[in-house]
This record gives sequence, structure tokens and C-alpha cells, in this order.
Amino acid sequence: MIRALGAAAVLAAAFTVAPSAPALADEVEQVVNGGFSTGTDPWWATPNPLTLTDGQACTEVPGGTQNKWDVIVGQNDIDLVEGENYRFSFRASGNPEGRVARAVVGLAVDPYTTYFESSPALTAAGDAYSFTFAAPATTNQAQVAFQVGGSADPWTFCVDDVSLLGGVPPEVYVPDTGPRVRVNQVGYVPAGPKRATLVTEATTALPWQLKNAAGAVVARGTSAPRGVDASSGQNVHTIDFSGYRKAGTGFTLVADGETSRPFDLGGKAYEQLRADALKFYYTQRSGIEIREDLRPGYARPAGHVDVSPNQGDGSVPCQAGVCDYRLDVTGGWYDAGDHGKYVVNGGISTWQLLSEYERSLRTRGTTPQLAIPESGNRVPDILDEARWELEFLLKMQVPAGQPFAGMAHHKIHDQNWTGLPLLPHQDPQPRELHPVSTAATLNLAATAAQAARLYHRYDPAFASKALAAAKTAYAAAVANPARYASVSDGTGGGAYNDDKVDDDFYWAAAELYLTTGAKQYADAVLASPVHTADLFGSGAFDWGNTAAAGRLDLALVPNKLPGLAQVRASVVAGADKYLAIQKAHAYGVPYAPANNMWDWGSNSAILNNMVVLASAYDLTGRPAYRDGVLEGMDYVLGRNALNQSYVTGYGEVSSHNQHSRWYAHELDPALPNPPKGSLAGGANSSIQDPYAQSKLTGCVGQFCYIDDIQSWSTNEIAINWNSALAWNAAFVASVASAPGRH
Repeated sequence: MIRALGAAAVLAAAFTVAPSAPALADEVEQVVNGGFSTGTDPWWATPNPLTLTDGQACTEVPGGTQNKWDVIVGQNDIDLVEGENYRFSFRASGNPEGRVARAVVGLAVDPYTTYFESSPALTAAGDAYSFTFAAPATTNQAQVAFQVGGSADPWTFCVDDVSLLGGVPPEVYVPDTGPRVRVNQVGYVPAGPKRATLVTEATTALPWQLKNAAGAVVARGTSAPRGVDASSGQNVHTIDFSGYRKAGTGFTLVADGETSRPFDLGGKAYEQLRADALKFYYTQRSGIEIREDLRPGYARPAGHVDVSPNQGDGSVPCQAGVCDYRLDVTGGWYDAGDHGKYVVNGGISTWQLLSEYERSLRTRGTTPQLAIPESGNRVPDILDEARWELEFLLKMQVPAGQPFAGMAHHKIHDQNWTGLPLLPHQDPQPRELHPVSTAATLNLAATAAQAARLYHRYDPAFASKALAAAKTAYAAAVANPARYASVSDGTGGGAYNDDKVDDDFYWAAAELYLTTGAKQYADAVLASPVHTADLFGSGAFDWGNTAAAGRLDLALVPNKLPGLAQVRASVVAGADKYLAIQKAHAYGVPYAPANNMWDWGSNSAILNNMVVLASAYDLTGRPAYRDGVLEGMDYVLGRNALNQSYVTGYGEVSSHNQHSRWYAHELDPALPNPPKGSLAGGANSSIQDPYAQSKLTGCVGQFCYIDDIQSWSTNEIAINWNSALAWNAAFVASVASAPGRH
């Protein structure tokens, strides 16, 4: 018991408020007449007035509205002080029940910044709610509001006892992390490394036992103390049970009076994970009905196909002043939890799916059947799924005869942000093409060139079309090398700004060379300063850093580039760097960002570093690189400070409330959680969203994550995150049955 309490104290230390937090002020109520004892003033409501019913303020919510903010109850002229803590509380009801109210504290004037929000599902009887957050700005123009629109049917919203109390103590959020023995909750490969992490105050070795499903002890040993892990603030030990190799299900580890969550020994789960991670893309598709027979529980009408209330993607204009033409940009994948589609994120995601397929060709592997509409057409399903995005990317290219012909528009999304939940076919916002960018153009060139060599066997005409588009895009980028996406272009969708494009030029030239063998592209590769640079930093690659994609393909895809041995050696050197980081990490993670500042989408950064390890294994056959991938999967699947799997449906406790407008069960019980195999973004030290800030301020490394739909900075889904998961799951599946071979 003493150790358990001590470990809890260590855990709580990861959530202490930053020392720079201001001293507490006197508690001051900011809301006027929150109990409606003197009528409804100064509250307001739109479009219907407030009425008093049994001491509550109620409004009739009309049916047929599209957005949450189409119906609002609010109070303006609220004072906030930057850094001060506030408790926002209220009692609310909805009739009929199950309706969702978006409770917001934010700026009442343009740009209407949200400082805090929560979206509880209301009961007819009414419930009390209370939240604590720190104000990020000082203003006397804040607003407390309840946004309750977006319903097809009318209903009644009532609210009472509204309070915004300033000067309250900060809320110390301590997540439920379960048993202190942290394991890969899905399973270990029998012949691979098998390690766990024990959170404890003990500084000397402790005994451990491995038990089978019947509770019999099948292995035992002692832990290795590791001291305080910087990424979590916890004192930890490592348990290594790699010597036990018998396959089975329902194993547990017991140490320090704690029993781990159950796990299996066997590699079959990774075959299913590979398939589920790829199936994610079908339900992310835009422009097509999602069929119930193919994805039970996820059926929905086609989104953004010019059917009201959509304004559609069939003829999309540019932002004002950008161009005077319209493009058909239907199809593609919704990028993340919103309805936007982005060429730069679509590019790296498509590359990774195609890379997974290309690896299967080199290793004589197989790819899974995905039960998508194209299944059974004699084309691998992974290529059919990738083509759904490729066709969209090609549509984003500027037509001949127009300014910047051959370049690609950076993105297409709604004119304004929409709220949650909102199914794609219900989105009423106008859609806009955003300016062309050099980065987007080179993403198109790289992925289209890659596609040309992989689709030629199945559809020569499409392969030729892709190659022509790739050559045109590359030439257009050379002619326009500094067209950058604006950091301020983030209304209605993410900015995805990128003003460093030498990596994109390198990647595109590499893919064009690998497909064509043409000297001009080889020369561009060899002349690039990126070619001899160390590309393998804390994160190997992502949408904004694509050079490693070119380096990896040059190392792995057969070619005759001069100096190829040095290219391959650089990949192995990068893998050695990640192996060293992993060996030093108490949780076995091949990732150590500077100053322990975990990146947005850190799970994909970890998985992409593991792609480098896997590539080094393919190049050398050395088991250490294979084992690095196997151990890296442990973190994603439960061996982490939070003791949870970040993949929906995998492990006893897994992320399932990721930020999404249509996988929004947390906000609307009629909607589903994300499908099995969806990866959460993961720990993000910057915690940019108000909900995470209200819970995680002062968090350390791994603890900067919360499984809530409101936390878009730690818990979003994204196509480039799932592509990293799918790639690694495919690698593990390929080596699980014969770890000593490809």
C-alpha cells in the first residue's frame, strides 16, 4: 500500500501546475443573474426568446438548423484575466433528451476565439456540470454561451445556476492509469523482445511473475530499476520476459503487488490490425456513400456531392482574388476530424500506403482484403484505396491555360469552421480552393510518379496519366519555387503552412528518377543539399518534412543512382540513432524530442521513426532493427505512462473518443465511436486546445494526452497517422511468424 500511494504521488507530480502560474485572486463571480432570479436580463437568445419555467431559462430550439451557433443562449461583457483559473458551472436539460449543447466561454467579437468549450449530452431531468480552465487572454469582451442548433427536429433547452467563478484553485487532473505494470495489451511476438514497464517507488530490483490464462506461473525473474523517466516523471523499472516464447492468450505480469492488463503472445493480431488500420480510409472517403454492408454501424450518405445542404465539391471556386475558374475536386479522403482535404497531408499519406504495397512486392508478401466497393476487381485493395486519394490529388492541379498551370492548389475546405458533431453530408458551408503552393505541387509530383510505377501493371492508362501529371507538376514547381502556403490561412481548416520546400523538391525528384530513370531527375537528386544531409532528427518525416520519404525509397527501390551505398548507409545510421534512443528510454520508445516537448501527433512521429528501423532491417537483415519495431509497437498499444492503447478497439483500454465530426458518439449517442484500428494523435506538450488546457496544464511528456472528443490537439484522427500505423502493422505481421526472416 505504501508503494501504491507513493506511485500515485509520482503520477500526480506529472500534473502539477507550472511554477509560473499567478497567485490565486479572490473568488469573483463573472456571470450576472446566473440563477435567473430577477428575470432573464442580461441574457439573450436567438432566434427564439428566453422564457422562465420553474425558475429555469428555456428556449424553443427550432428544427432544421445546420450549425450549433444557429441557436444560442448567451451573456456578453464577461471579464477574463489571462492566467486566472475559472470554474464554469451550470445545470441544463434537453427535451427530448440526448440533445447536445455546446457550452462555450469565448470572445464575443471577431475573431470569436474559443477559450473553453464542452459539449454534454443532455437529459430531460437535467444535470449539473462543472469545469475548470485557465483563461488564455485578458478581455472585457468575453461571452458565456450555449450553442444548441444543428438539429433536424425541434426541442426545448433549459439552463439554470450558470456561474463563471474567477480566482478558484486550479484543477489537478490525475487520469486513471490502472495497474502500475504497463504492457503491450494486444500482444508480443513469441520470438521477439517482450518487455514491460513497472511504475514504483522502489529503487532496488523487484520480483516478477508471468502467469498464463489459468493463473499458473510460467516464468519469473527480477526487474531492472531505471530511475525517473524524463518523459513521464515516474520512477520505473523494466521487466524483460523475452526468454518465454510459448504462444498463448490471456497472459498477465505480476510485480510489486500489481497485476497487468491481459495480453497475448502471438502475431496474428497484427494481421488484423494491418487490415483495420487500412479500413479506416474507406470511412474517411468524401464523395461516396459509405455502405452498411461494408462497414456495419458506419453507413452514411455521400458527403460534398452537391446535394443540399452541401454546397458540394463538384464545382468549387477559389477564395476571393485567387483564381477565376472552378474545379471538380470531388472524392479523396477527409484529412482528419473535419471536412477539409489537403494536398500536403494527402501526399505523405498516399506515399505511405503505396510504400507499404511496394514493400510487399520486394518481400513477396501479401496485402489484406478490405471489403471496399472495388474489392474483387483483380487490383489489390490497398491500391484501390490509395487511388481514391490519388484521383483527388490529380484534380487539384491547375488546368493548362490558367495562371500557375500545372501547380496544385494547397487545399480545399469550408469557408468557416463548423462545430461538432456534423456528418459530411450535413455540412452547409461554402467550399473554397486555396492558393497553389510549391509544397503541394511537389507532393503531387512525388505521389503521382510513385503511382505511375505501381499501377502500370493494373491500369497502364492511369499510370501514364499520373506520370504526365507528375512531370508537369515538377516543372511547374521548378518555375515557381517559392509559392508558400500562408500561416494565417487557417479559417475553416488547418493552415498546413510550409516555407521550406527543398525536402519536397528532393522527394519529388527521387520518385521521378525511380520511375523514369531519367538523368535530369538523378541530377536534381545528386545536386540537392538534402541528399547528403542527416535527415533523421527526433522525427524522421511527416507532412512538413518529406525528404526522408525520398531517401528511404532511393535506398530500397532498385535503381542505379551513383553513390547508392552511401544512401543506404545513411538510412542504417539513422536507424542506429533511433535504436540508441530506444535503448535509453525506460518505456522503449524510439523518440526523444528536444526538451521533452512532445510533438502534435507524437504517435505518428514514433511510428515513422520505426519505419526507418524497419527499412534498416530490410537493408541489412539485422534482428536488432526488427526488434526495435516490435518494441516500439508496445508503446502505441499500451506500454506507456497512461497504460492505454492508442488504437481504437485494440487492448483492454483504448482511445475511442477521438476528435471527429462524424465519429462523435461522446456527443451524440446515435453516432459511432471511431472504427476499430483508428489511431489517436497522442501526447502533445503544447496542448493547444482549450479542453486539454483545462485538464493538462503543467503536464509532463507522455501525460499531455486526454481521450476526449474536445481535445483536437492531442486526440484527433488523421490520415497520415493511420498510414504510419498501417505500415508498421504490415511490417510486424510480415515478420511475426518468422522473425529471423523478411
